[in-house]
Amino acid sequence: MSFSWGELFTLVRPVRPADADLVATVPDGVLARRVEPSDIEAIGRLYFAAYPRGVPGDSLEEAVSDITASFAGEYGEPWPDACLVAGIAGGEIVGCVITVTRAPWSDTPDCPFVIELFTADGQRRRGIARALMQHVLGAAAGADATAVALRVAVDNVAARALYGGLGFVAWSPPS
Repeated sequence: MSFSWGELFTLVRPVRPADADLVATVPDGVLARRVEPSDIEAIGRLYFAAYPRGVPGDSLEEAVSDITASFAGEYGEPWPDACLVAGIAGGEIVGCVITVTRAPWSDTPDCPFVIELFTADGQRRRGIARALMQHVLGAAAGADATAVALRVAVDNVAARALYGGLGFVAWSPPS
């Protein structure tokens, strides 16, 4: 059985010079760092647990395979400065953002693109996803990117609120 989010739309946020000074404030007890190759299995487990069945695949193996493919460039060239994990005491990964330098799809803006952002169910609403996205925006400003884009499900109210609060707006391909 495969799950579908339904309709997706693309959001974009222009990068501002002040974004270079953004301080990605993670909650107490949470540390953010760049993804390391040894994190792939744990990220895959979190990916599988964070979404409804079918989104990350129907099995843990499919989810880990998809995360492996993400870092192998199947969804665009990974941007190491904007691929982060958030961890808690003991090293457990509780959040992740995966950003590529540009998405491979023709109907997306020509800019860095967040292909995944997810947080452990028990860690949501703590500011972890916001902090990871602030880091991405700061990295984009430091790299002189003009914008950052992503896709979100129309019915994902929480994600849409997060992105809207960070200044993302709907984007349509030029006609």
